[in-house]
Amino acid sequence: MDSLLKHMVDMTGHRDHTMLDISVISAVQELAGAAQTRVFSIATVRGQQFIRSRAIINSGSPARMEAHSDHHGASAPILVCSELKACLARHDTLAERIGADGARTLWLPIWIGDKADTCLEIVHPIPFSSDTLHVIKGIVSVYRNFQNLLDYSERDSLTGLLNRKTFDDQLAKMLQAASHADMPLAQERRHPVSTEKQWLAVIDVDHFKLVNDKFGHLYGDEVLILIANLLQSSFRAQDRVFRFGGEEFVVLLRSTSLDNARRIIERFRSNVAKYDFPQVGNVTVSVGFVSICVSDAPVAILGHADQALYYAKSHGRNQTCHYDELVSSGLLATVASNDTAEFF
Repeated sequence: MDSLLKHMVDMTGHRDHTMLDISVISAVQELAGAAQTRVFSIATVRGQQFIRSRAIINSGSPARMEAHSDHHGASAPILVCSELKACLARHDTLAERIGADGARTLWLPIWIGDKADTCLEIVHPIPFSSDTLHVIKGIVSVYRNFQNLLDYSERDSLTGLLNRKTFDDQLAKMLQAASHADMPLAQERRHPVSTEKQWLAVIDVDHFKLVNDKFGHLYGDEVLILIANLLQSSFRAQDRVFRFGGEEFVVLLRSTSLDNARRIIERFRSNVAKYDFPQVGNVTVSVGFVSICVSDAPVAILGHADQALYYAKSHGRNQTCHYDELVSSGLLATVASNDTAEFF
């Protein structure tokens, strides 16, 4: 009982989805004695459902976030979990598979209203007792309720993406983590020196006003929802996607190289350009992105990405522009700066 209460306190003490995921799988792993527990996202793209692992814990190991180096291999069609697919279709709360070796996989979708975009997966060599299953379902109920509270305060009501008021906190955490990684001691321990960085991308839908004017706001909203789905399927599990308002989105890309960041962003831009939006047809996006430097103020980092976006939109649209490359090539030049703003 003391252990259960400790986990409940830990789960409800977080104001962050990442730590909430870590807490729930740690609680289930300890209290159920499972071989493996993980939490994954469920996303629908072009009518097909995909699953993407977010956090995992194995027996005898600490819980960790799933840090996919790239989108390929990070997502899998839900058909690989046919029992879960059938469970979701029936709006059930539990699905189970018994493997050839007798190992059991238990899936518990996290239903919020009539939608389940998160699922808990538990692998165990023997059946759970009714008491253990009762405890697991109780933990899942607490997790669902608290996730719902976090979603309500952090999510954009139209697209389901993180909203603008959560951006400052997420960027601050990224800057803090990068600052610790750049400490001299940390640098000495890294061999060879890592070329990975953090990145911020600002995305704007091209000619979105024309979409609203020609087709109406209902179709405009549908375009935004579909682009949000493409954002979630195109970027990696460890990246964070925000709707800034209107037709503007922001992505924080974590721990990747310039070439990888450009490839990930370009994949998204290309996915949007190839997508056939109902009634509207083709829609494109422009993107400006910048590497995150811990010595820069958040407003300066965002300003740099915004300037790269403005360049992309004023030079043909439907393209991705990197701020540092524009500056080094002389296409953008800063004329004055201070700690809170930068002028061009």
